[in-house]
Amino acid sequence: MTVPRFGDHAANERTFLAWVRTAIAVMAFGFLVERFNLFLQVAGQSLGRTFTVSGTLASDAVGIALILAGALMVAAAMLRFVANRRAILDESARAPGSDRLDLALAGMIVALGLGLALYLAVTILRGAG
Repeated sequence: MTVPRFGDHAANERTFLAWVRTAIAVMAFGFLVERFNLFLQVAGQSLGRTFTVSGTLASDAVGIALILAGALMVAAAMLRFVANRRAILDESARAPGSDRLDLALAGMIVALGLGLALYLAVTILRGAG
């Protein structure tokens, strides 16, 4: 049994899985950012020192936003996978769908990255001053 357009289907699946892996990494990073303060508290107790971290609310917000962004990436990847599968199965040629969701997710990740960089810069400058 031969699957028609197997190469196209395989490429679609590989792309879907790449998006899922990226989303998992974004969610894991969000979890790390959100739980970093807990790590510093535990490390401080084991070392007999107290680490003070300012901006707990900011790190919590950024961590949760990254986790949500990862979840949205999986949803977008799933929608894109299904749309591409239908397009591959359909013999008629047509233009691909809108890229708005992909661009919105990319913009959100950029905004979160810039916000995290700004947060770290302010934290470093407060610590130095």
